[in-house]
Amino acid sequence: MRIIAGEWRGRKLSAPKGDATRPTADRARETLFSMLASRIGSFEDLRVADLFAGSGALGLEALSRGAAQCLFVEHDRAALDAIRANITAMDARSRTNVEAMSVMHLRAARESYDLILLDPPYKTSAAAVALDRLLRLGWIGPATLVATETAFNETVEVKGLAIDAERRVGKGKLTLLRITDPDAAPE
Repeated sequence: MRIIAGEWRGRKLSAPKGDATRPTADRARETLFSMLASRIGSFEDLRVADLFAGSGALGLEALSRGAAQCLFVEHDRAALDAIRANITAMDARSRTNVEAMSVMHLRAARESYDLILLDPPYKTSAAAVALDRLLRLGWIGPATLVATETAFNETVEVKGLAIDAERRVGKGKLTLLRITDPDAAPE
């Protein structure tokens, strides 16, 4: 695995040992960030959350492209070790925060994020459950773009969120979502 573009382009990333996580393949990451860039333009100064972070590849890719800050949330110890090693290798500690917990235990957000990246285990419905919770807790605001990676045959349906785009990549599916009615977003 490597960073695809930006400041750290071509730099190698460590993957967690074991099979508890499934790192997003370079091709899928490249497709995802192309989809994102066509909608948000520049990543400059974005506040990003990388949830079910695994190796942290998605959040680090956003930071490499100019995001100001990234929160990584992961509960698997081997994955946390990989995230921390990757953050150190990129000298990105000042722009990152790592939470060692389940996404399902996150508390209310102080303010919404610009970009939320979710790569939960396939075929668990964890994306929909987490997104419903994040929406209710203020993580997703009127301007937030949410990106999920799920199995190609999984559907992500969350009341209050609309699918902006979907694309199948190998065994996975990338889905971009936004709040359906920004005026109705939880305060």
